Amino acid sequence: MIITVLHTTKGVVQLGSNAPIGVFDSGMGGISVVRQIHKDMPNEDIIFFGDSANAPYGTRPASEVEELSFSAADHLIAKGAKAIVIACNTATSAGAGDMRHTYDIPVIGMEPAVKVARDRSGGSPQNILVLATELTLKGQKFADLIAQVRGNSTIHTQPCPDLVTIVESGQLNDRTRVQDAISGYLAPFDVEALDSIVLGCTHFVFYRSYFEEMLPGHVAVIDGNPGTSHHLGTVLREFGIQSDRPESYTGAVTLENSRKDKVTGLLAESLLHGDILG
Repeated sequence: MIITVLHTTKGVVQLGSNAPIGVFDSGMGGISVVRQIHKDMPNEDIIFFGDSANAPYGTRPASEVEELSFSAADHLIAKGAKAIVIACNTATSAGAGDMRHTYDIPVIGMEPAVKVARDRSGGSPQNILVLATELTLKGQKFADLIAQVRGNSTIHTQPCPDLVTIVESGQLNDRTRVQDAISGYLAPFDVEALDSIVLGCTHFVFYRSYFEEMLPGHVAVIDGNPGTSHHLGTVLREFGIQSDRPESYTGAVTLENSRKDKVTGLLAESLLHGDILG
């Protein structure tokens, strides 16, 4: 087993290559990222921390989101995490930069997959709708992203706070409520003219089947989870801390949450195993 010595603000830490990957989110949405990582790197152990007690992050001040994010990361590092994945576009926008300056372990953030949506045409102008939280859409990080990738494409944005609340309250299978919420958020746009919709919040990935059912067949539904997982794998290899277990080994996935009730635990397990839509 490879041992990597890292110097952190809390002292010297020895990380084994088989130490767990730490993943956190404002709530349950990051479980969609955990599922992608577990699919792509099945021999890695993963610890997930969902901060459902403080969800949603998307309507909080950026300074508060950063403080909550550091608390979640500290918790995962105390559990022995060899890398941190911020499985939340909002938390990435608010705190990823400072985290990378603070921690001497890899910190992987997320951003809405607008570049993927733009590039799928091979250069033709694209008409893209980005669905995300209010804080993500208002942040400088998102503004910089759009300025960088827009080119001759048209990019619309829409905050969708109810799509976070529905997941957190375990109502993802309430088809009427979900369809009404999605229809309301899409109403201001000519969906027939869209080329793609970007799911810019990890909670929204659980609605993929709804979007694919409700949208015209030519509209692509894109999320950032595959790209995040791929980038994580690259960084683990660069740091020399990827798992050296055989690929036949099934890594453990541990789910933790700041909301301690039994219902929350059952909901997290259901989302992980795909017992409800997603």
